[in-house]
Amino acid sequence: MNLTNYYWYFQSAIPTRICDEIVRYGKQLQDGLATTGGYGDPKKLNQKQIKDLKKKRDSNIVWLNERWIYNEIQPYVHQANDRAGWNFQWDFSESCQFTQYKKGQYYDWHCDGWDQPYQRKEGDPFRGKIRKLSVTLTLSDEKDYKGGELEFDFRNLDPDKKPNIRKCKEILPKGSLVVFPGFVWHRVCPVKKGTRHSLVMWSLGWPFK
Repeated sequence: MNLTNYYWYFQSAIPTRICDEIVRYGKQLQDGLATTGGYGDPKKLNQKQIKDLKKKRDSNIVWLNERWIYNEIQPYVHQANDRAGWNFQWDFSESCQFTQYKKGQYYDWHCDGWDQPYQRKEGDPFRGKIRKLSVTLTLSDEKDYKGGELEFDFRNLDPDKKPNIRKCKEILPKGSLVVFPGFVWHRVCPVKKGTRHSLVMWSLGWPFK
C-alpha cells in the first residue's frame, strides 16, 4: 500500500498529570515479560525459549483497560486517521500495553499487523478483525533516559529496496504520541541509561478490501 504519510504525530498532547497517572497505575500492577508472535503465554516458556525471545524483544509490560485512558488517546487516532489521509475503517481498540524499557532492553524490527484476522468465538469484538492503526505514547521525560528511540523503516523490509530508517524524534517530549498503520515496520532501540515508559494501543477493523 502506497502512503503519503507513514505516521502522524501530536507533540506534548497528553497532559503531564495524565502521563504520570498512567505510570503510577501501571507500576501498581504485576508486570510480566513481553512476548511477540508465536511465543504465547510467557509464564509457560522454558529458559531456552525465553533466551530466544529476548533476541527479538526484551521489555516488561502490563495490560490496561481503563476507559479514562482510551478517552485520552482515541480522539487522536481519529484525527490522525483523517489528517494523514488514511481513512481506515476501525471500530475497536485492544487493551493498552504499558511498557517499561530498562537499560539494555529493546524491541527489534516488527510490524503490529498480522497476515490473518483474529480467530475468536462468535460475539468476540476481535473476531475477524485486524490491527489497522498503532499508537505509541511517550510517558517519560526525555531527560530520564538515553536511547530507546522509536524508529521506522519506510521500505517495510522490501528486500529490493535499501533501508529507509527514520528516528521518530517528534515524540521525545513527554505526552507526545504517534499514530501509524499497523503494517509499517518499526523498532525500539536499546535503552542506554535510565528507564523509558510508554503506552501502546492498537485499533482494529475489518480486513482491507
